[in-house]
Formats: sequence, structure tokens, C-alpha cells
Amino acid sequence: MLERDAIKARKALPHYFNILEGREKPNFHLLKMIPVKFEPDMDMKLLWDLHKVGMEMLKKGEFESEVDNNLLDLKATIAKRMLKRCELCEFKCGINREKEIGYCRVKETRIATAFLHMGEEPELVPSYTIFFSGCNFRCVFCQNWDISQYRVGEIVPAATLAKKIERAYYLGAKNVNFVGGEPTPNIPYILELLNHLNIPIPIIWNSNMYLSVEGMKLLDGVVDLYLADFKWFYNKNALKYSKALNYWDVMVRNFLLAKAHYKSEFLIRHLVVPGHLKDTEKILRWIADNIGKEVRINVMFQYRPEFRASRYPEINRTLTVEEMGRAKELVEKYGFENALVG
Repeated sequence: MLERDAIKARKALPHYFNILEGREKPNFHLLKMIPVKFEPDMDMKLLWDLHKVGMEMLKKGEFESEVDNNLLDLKATIAKRMLKRCELCEFKCGINREKEIGYCRVKETRIATAFLHMGEEPELVPSYTIFFSGCNFRCVFCQNWDISQYRVGEIVPAATLAKKIERAYYLGAKNVNFVGGEPTPNIPYILELLNHLNIPIPIIWNSNMYLSVEGMKLLDGVVDLYLADFKWFYNKNALKYSKALNYWDVMVRNFLLAKAHYKSEFLIRHLVVPGHLKDTEKILRWIADNIGKEVRINVMFQYRPEFRASRYPEINRTLTVEEMGRAKELVEKYGFENALVG
């Protein structure tokens, strides 16, 4: 990583770098130090009430070294119970995913691939990236359509994948990066996985951020870095190209919730889509005003017309030089201090 980029990244992501350098623990380690007494078959309202108490203890730093049932256990229990009538994402399809496939095309978690990824932002690589199959979006230009839109991959026990993450960590992985597809339908599996994981590795949530409020609550205190996609300002565009309902309101809500999460940080990605620079400008202005100009952002020019983009002539092309130039101007206009562009 170039020295200038390294300085920008460190300024924007102090918690992440403190974990890498051994000065802080990953958030999920701290969850294991918060005692919560509960029974798995308790009423869900009571479980959520206990979750609220546990989160208050976390934020006050009320840690214990010897814990039987902990806050991570409780989160995993709640998430697993939610599968019976799934409302992990904002679509809230209500399907019993223990028996059927959800709207996201996920029943049981399937791993499409997992490897040390060198193609992420400089401060993230090498990143042990876990690609889940399935997604709650239907982006017509999806570059990972072969795994996001189909049920592919292997069923891997959580304990087995935890061992693979540990092996990758000792081979130099800076983080574990949950992506897809989309990680949101796999929250129960991921929380179970973290219970098997003991290494001090940062947790990255690489997501479209279209979670329900309850899904966001489960991530509070788990995620160290939200590698968060922010694509559309206009709901009509989100509906047309990603089949996402009420996109802007959900994004605004979830970004503000994530901002308030325990020791969470952002690396926000915005993919510039041909002919949609108005979305780019509105999104950048909102981020600057509400998340902050010091946030780490990546304004990306990697759009290419994949999957079904040919059905939409207006986006069936790559960006023009003029569009890339305009996007760079917008990053400067809104004063972002720690931006990647290109």
C-alpha cells in the first residue's frame, strides 16, 4: 500500500488497525466476555430483552474472564430462532428456512468459495474472503451472478470453516471478509462460526446493507468494519436494476444504525453506474453530511455490463471518460479526506 493511502486508511480506520497491531481485540472476542443467562427455548421477546441488557453491559465494558453463556451465544440463538420465520433482511419473506428456500435463495448456508483475496482495498489485503451463494437482491448487472442468483457451493460445518480461517490467519490473512452473494441470510451460520473462532482477526461485513432492524441488532458488537455497498439514491433505480423496495430509506436507516454500533467503522463502496451520476452525487452528499467527510470511501469505476445488463440499453456499456471525471469532481466537491477513486 502506498504511504499516502496507508495514512488515509489509518486515519479513517483506527479500530481496525489497532486490532491488526494487537492493541485492541476484535469485537466478537468481547462478546464472549459478557455473561448472559438464558435458555434457548425462552420467549423471543425475553431473549431480545436480555440482548438489550447484554449490549448495555458491552458498552459499559462489564467483562468477565470466565463465562458460561455469553452475549455471542445469545445472538446465535436468536438468529437461529429467526430462521423459522425469516426476517433477517428487509424483505422479511417470513419463510421457514429450516424447511424451505427463502427469497434470498438460501436455505442452509452454502460456501461458493473461500480464499486469500488480493483484489480488495489496499488496507484489507490479503483478506480471507468467504463467498456465500444466494442474495436478496437481483442486480441486473451483477458481476457475481453465478453465485448470487443460484444455489451453488458446498455445505461446510461452521467448526470446519473456523479452522480454515485460523489457517489463513497464520498464513497472513489480515481479516475475515464475509461476502457473497450476500452474507445477511447467513447470519445464524456466521455467529455460530465465530463461537468456534479464537484468533484475533477483524470481522468485515461486505454487504448490500439491506438488513432488517433485527438483523442490524444482531450485528451490533460483531462487526469491526462495514465494507458497505451504497448504490442508489433514487428508489425507482433501485427497484428497476436491483429489485430492491424502498431502498433509500432502508439504507439511510441502516447506515445510521451501523454508525452507532459498538466500535464499528466504515469503508463505503459506491459503484458508479453509467448514466446515473445524479445517484452518485446525492449519495456522496448524504455520506459527507451524515457519516462524515473523514470516512473511508471507494468510488469505483469497475462497472461492466454483466448478467442481464444487455436488456437495459442505458446501462449496457462501461463508463465514459467524462463520467469518471465528474465522479472525481464530486468526491472533491464534498470534501472527502480519505477517499479511493477509480
